Amino acid sequence: MSGWVSHFCVNCGAPLAPRTIEGRELEACPNDDYVLWRDPKVATAVVVEAGGGIVLGRRSIEPGYGLWCLPGGFVNHDEDPAGAAVRECMEEINARVDLTGLIGVYHVAKTTTSSMVGIAYRGRLSEGAAITAGPEMLEVRVFPLDGLPPIAFPSHQAVLAAYLRSPELVVGPEPLTAAAGARPASPPSPGPAPRRQRRKG
Repeated sequence: MSGWVSHFCVNCGAPLAPRTIEGRELEACPNDDYVLWRDPKVATAVVVEAGGGIVLGRRSIEPGYGLWCLPGGFVNHDEDPAGAAVRECMEEINARVDLTGLIGVYHVAKTTTSSMVGIAYRGRLSEGAAITAGPEMLEVRVFPLDGLPPIAFPSHQAVLAAYLRSPELVVGPEPLTAAAGARPASPPSPGPAPRRQRRKG
């Protein structure tokens, strides 16, 4: 199994073993029905409009050190995605951002870790806000739409491509398929899915 890490059953403590469920190889307990489901992580990105262009940050960390990206990041377990997007903007560009619309929802496949569900928003700087680089950025700048630099991640490239196709407010999600890193979700399985066991404690 790719990306195999040893895990144990929360019920009996037995080491989990590979089991094929609906065509997917997962980790499951050999003694009961416990399955370690590999759920995707959730992340956000924001196209922040300012001064006739958009805000990008040049990363001070890996992956993508020294490359430009949209402000955004992962959603914490107790956060609303929109709230996480606003928080990440504050952390990365040191500015309060007002979200004005949804650009799209997309899926980023991974080979060794969890896949990712990305939520892309459109936003603008709050009144009086000024941008400066947060700890994860070397610098932040406003770029004109016709002068964007190379972008670090295929998923962010897809978000920007969708935004540039329709810069007016998007009233609802648009599947983003403009880059290899972003693709529509798979169709639902035709058979009944095994029930997930409730977590104890």
